Amino acid sequence: MDPEQLLESSLESLEEEYSEDVSESGSDFEVTITPKKRLKQTVAHETLARKRPRRNVSDQSSSSPTPLASSSTPVQKGPRRRPTRQQKRGEKGERGRAEKEHITDGSLYEAVKFGRSALATVVSEWLESYKKDQEEGLLELINFLVQCSGCKGTVTKEMLSGMEKSDIICQLTQEFNEESQGYPLSLVGPEWRRFRESLCEFLAQLVRCCQHSLLYDSFLFGNVVQLLIVLADSQVRAFRHTSTFIATKLMSEVVEVAVTVSSQMEVTKRRLGLEKNKDVKHRASQKVEELEQLHSELLEQQTEVSSIIQAIVKGVFVHRYRDVVPEIRAVCIEELGRWLLSNPSVYLNDSYLKYLGWMLHDKQPMVRLRSVKALQGLYKEKKFISHLELFTSRFKERMLNMALDKDPEVAVEAVKLLLLINENTDGGLSDEEGAKMYCNVYATHRGRASAAGSFLYQILNKEVNKIVEEIGNEKRNEAFFHLLINFFIQGKSHGRGEYLVDSLWDVAGRELRDWETMTSLLLREREDEKVLGDDEETALIELMMGAIRQAAEATPPERRTQGKKNLSMKEKKIQTQDRRRITAHFIPLLPQLLAKYSADVGKVTYLLRAPLSFDLEDYSSNMTKSLDRLLGLVCEIVEKHTDESVLTECARLSIALCSERYTFSSRAQRAFSQMVDTQVERFTAVHKDLLEGTADEDELYTATTSLRRISVFISSMDVSSWRFLQQCFILLKTGTESMGFHSEVMVPALACSAFHLLWEGKKTSDSPNKEGVKRLKEELKTFFTLCQNCLYIEHAEVRDQAFLVLCDVLLVFCGDVMRANPELRALAVEPGDALRSELASFLMDYIFTETDDINSSGEEEEDVEEEMRKMKALQLRRKQLSGYCSLILCGVLEFHAASDVFKHYNKFNRDYGDIFKWMLSKTRIICPVESAKTVCLSLQQIFTSLLEEPHTRQHFMELRELARLYAMSFGINLHLIRKPLLALHQQGIRFALYDAQQEDASPPNLAFFEVLSEFSFKLIPEDRVLLLDYVKKKGGSLRSQWLHMYQRSLQSGSGSVAQSPRAKRRRTTSTSGSVRSSVEGSWLGDSSIGQIPAPALTSTVLRRGEEQLQDQEQASFTSLRPASQNSDSQDEFEESFLQRKTDPSRRRQAHSAEVTSQLDLLSLIEEDKEEDDIQESEEKEEEEEPEIEEYEDYSDDESVALPTNRFSSNHTSLEELFN
Repeated sequence: MDPEQLLESSLESLEEEYSEDVSESGSDFEVTITPKKRLKQTVAHETLARKRPRRNVSDQSSSSPTPLASSSTPVQKGPRRRPTRQQKRGEKGERGRAEKEHITDGSLYEAVKFGRSALATVVSEWLESYKKDQEEGLLELINFLVQCSGCKGTVTKEMLSGMEKSDIICQLTQEFNEESQGYPLSLVGPEWRRFRESLCEFLAQLVRCCQHSLLYDSFLFGNVVQLLIVLADSQVRAFRHTSTFIATKLMSEVVEVAVTVSSQMEVTKRRLGLEKNKDVKHRASQKVEELEQLHSELLEQQTEVSSIIQAIVKGVFVHRYRDVVPEIRAVCIEELGRWLLSNPSVYLNDSYLKYLGWMLHDKQPMVRLRSVKALQGLYKEKKFISHLELFTSRFKERMLNMALDKDPEVAVEAVKLLLLINENTDGGLSDEEGAKMYCNVYATHRGRASAAGSFLYQILNKEVNKIVEEIGNEKRNEAFFHLLINFFIQGKSHGRGEYLVDSLWDVAGRELRDWETMTSLLLREREDEKVLGDDEETALIELMMGAIRQAAEATPPERRTQGKKNLSMKEKKIQTQDRRRITAHFIPLLPQLLAKYSADVGKVTYLLRAPLSFDLEDYSSNMTKSLDRLLGLVCEIVEKHTDESVLTECARLSIALCSERYTFSSRAQRAFSQMVDTQVERFTAVHKDLLEGTADEDELYTATTSLRRISVFISSMDVSSWRFLQQCFILLKTGTESMGFHSEVMVPALACSAFHLLWEGKKTSDSPNKEGVKRLKEELKTFFTLCQNCLYIEHAEVRDQAFLVLCDVLLVFCGDVMRANPELRALAVEPGDALRSELASFLMDYIFTETDDINSSGEEEEDVEEEMRKMKALQLRRKQLSGYCSLILCGVLEFHAASDVFKHYNKFNRDYGDIFKWMLSKTRIICPVESAKTVCLSLQQIFTSLLEEPHTRQHFMELRELARLYAMSFGINLHLIRKPLLALHQQGIRFALYDAQQEDASPPNLAFFEVLSEFSFKLIPEDRVLLLDYVKKKGGSLRSQWLHMYQRSLQSGSGSVAQSPRAKRRRTTSTSGSVRSSVEGSWLGDSSIGQIPAPALTSTVLRRGEEQLQDQEQASFTSLRPASQNSDSQDEFEESFLQRKTDPSRRRQAHSAEVTSQLDLLSLIEEDKEEDDIQESEEKEEEEEPEIEEYEDYSDDESVALPTNRFSSNHTSLEELFN
């Protein structure tokens, strides 16, 4: 016999002997892991007890009572890692021995985490050690599972043999490291991502290596599955998540084995049937017996594998798929999708599909996403469609709604799923169902829009294929454009053509790059029967310009978000080729298109954008005639139109063509200069008649249109050489003096004056001289006066334009940049007090107004036009408010002017909410203290207006709500906002105690303390003590319910730090002695200090005794933590619970320890006391402090039970309370 065959036969005989020896102890495995209800720990204990005698047989080789890893392993493994004198091999052998000798010290965990060697080798080495000592090998695997959960505890041999698994888990829970930031599966980063991948690979290798022997040993996998089931039922999130992850991944691999065993059974059964069907003469009896024995073995293996699968499904999956932790639910659903694909004959039925359907309604997008992706894998296979008919009919409506999911990633995958359903199912989607996804092509998220575009392209292709059968394939793209134009028109999406193009670009890029077909459709004569209609031409031009921009820039539209920003080399090459093709095709044809549609405002506006996507250098070669024709047509279009959109596009094109980097720029500059000269001459000719009032309608029209054209081109061209600024000033002066002057002339005159001054300022700054600076300052003063007078005019257009240009000029000539630059400081001009006052008045009268119809005519308009008018008015007001805020941020106006903006934060948050937040963030960056004082000033202004005018309780509650919103906007880093909050409280206290020294009457602003108390929860304990002393010093012997309320808000957290709650507690109903009831009947009515409920604190460990808990709290509350990963969340949690009752002795002790830091902060609130005086006042305050009766009190001996994991999530850090 060949030596290799001899070796193989000996190995097979050894493997058979080992498998027979292991299979002897699998009789009661099914009883252990397949109960009808939950697994009972007593059964597991009895199983271990019965298995112990058999395992002891293999331990007889060891005469020492020490573990097998420390005695027999080195002897047996010595030849494999024999030490040498070489340094590298010696170190490797020493490290290998250390790992093998301490198998319970995390060698498996370190190997999986750091990937020191191939996982197949790690699994093989562990299996060798397991074969030598099953108990030690199982112990190592159990400790590996525990370490994967982030637990520092260790399971010993005594615990495994003498304790129930539930008791083992309880003990591990007590040893859980509660200070850890997380556990391996919850941590982020490349290291932990590799760990998760390695863990999955380890489980896969383990099952593969055991699929022929140990997988059917009830001892190994039986105990592992029992442990995973108990861990999955734990109250600790780390245990539940890790055990569910491992159990489901393990089951996925076991399902693969089950499929293999089933296929082998089918083959064996078929072979056995064929053999039995033979005649007796030809039948091989020995072969029949072998096949029957093999079939019996496979049947037993299938039974064992099924018992493992059913144990995991019933013990883990059916409970954890609805866990409160979304990551756990997501793992269950993801692995369920693998089971359905791996073994559809068993799992592809309604009993398992229902879980995917239910999870489509999950609140967390992560879980919905996994469910949708699992369904995508099923609907890709056409052989599964028949099994999914009932599921499709039941959950189709939900899948259609998910196309509009608030999470973009879920919506993208949902659209892809619906695309598969439409492709592979018989009925597909109806027209009504498909229409629900069409609106996604205009979504701002590019992924969602591209998915919807793929769906739309599939529908259009079906229709195109039907048309092509009749007209031929040559006109395929023409038919495609006809359908796309009809879709665009029916959607009433004018102005969003580039969004539709971008949505279709990935799938219909070839059709959308067919410039020849598009231009041929547009240049057809009117006599042609197939000519497009007016609306169709407008739609096609808009789509064509969107395709040109998309091809030339290779970027999505401006407001559409994009995942990646950098183009690859291939994409850049395609972009360059497309730009060249566009340039070569449209340079000769664009003049024809402009000439045909020059009278149409909408069409010509889009066509004028085309040259911006050209390679304009091509005009320098052999395209001079096309350039001259283009320039002539642009100037003609300027002469024909007065619409601002058309003139703006012409001005943009003039900037591009007049760029000095092109050789033809002088030719373009000459053409546009001549056009502007003509407009200036026309205006000058009728200027005198306008001033005298003798101008007729034609002259008025000429002056208005000329000024409009000049006002647009002056932004891109320096026309200051024409010297018509004084003419505009005289025109504006006449208009402000005579209120009946024509407003249509004054609006462009204001724009021309502003840009003229900006060009003058640029030239003066480039070559400064005294005469030029003096003249410019005089012109600026005149301009400010004229604009200030224009703010009084009744015409809204003039008033709005004056405010906008005034803000622009003030930003340039009065900002901090101008004053900070020594070379430009001479040009800086300070606005007068009257002008500042007029700007603030305009803000109050025309921006923060509740009337939507300002100066509107009484004529009835259609709803669409009315909505458009309101939208434009809102955009104008937003633009004006942004200009005013920029004046404050750039130093033109004082910081306190922002109070006129901040006090409308709550009332106009719907219209200007983003501007308010932007303003708050910028002011806090510039000067946090002044920003806080400005916030307080805005509240004081509102409070004063309430006192001066009749008001209700509702108005005061709105003020408190505004204060609460401002308090929440300060952030969660309490140490970073200490100085701003102290300044705010100091200013608020001064305002509330104004005229407090008068004995005849109480201060009128005392009720402001109730508003100020909304900011108390953001104070750290040291600052609370300082403010209490400050209030007592300023208030003296004053007695007031509002002052007492404010003091109580400060006292609620004046200990060393605010105590974290031990468990969730509820508010009690207020009593007669509470703060709420003490102010009833007053003009303030019902009020309370604390309005922010504290989140429940759940723990991952069992509660210790009373003394240990108190010691731990005392140690953790003596000082504030520095800024760390969880410091913000910790501070926010501690300080947000306003009504926390603090032990006076503990507060006194903390105060004496921190009195030095308190004295350093006294300067912030203008307080300078000695240390003894501060301590005495604090002790006196604590003695007189009444208890807060509105909240339940904690007793020291209160026992807190762990919450059940079925209804609450257990967290390992305070950071997760804010997720």
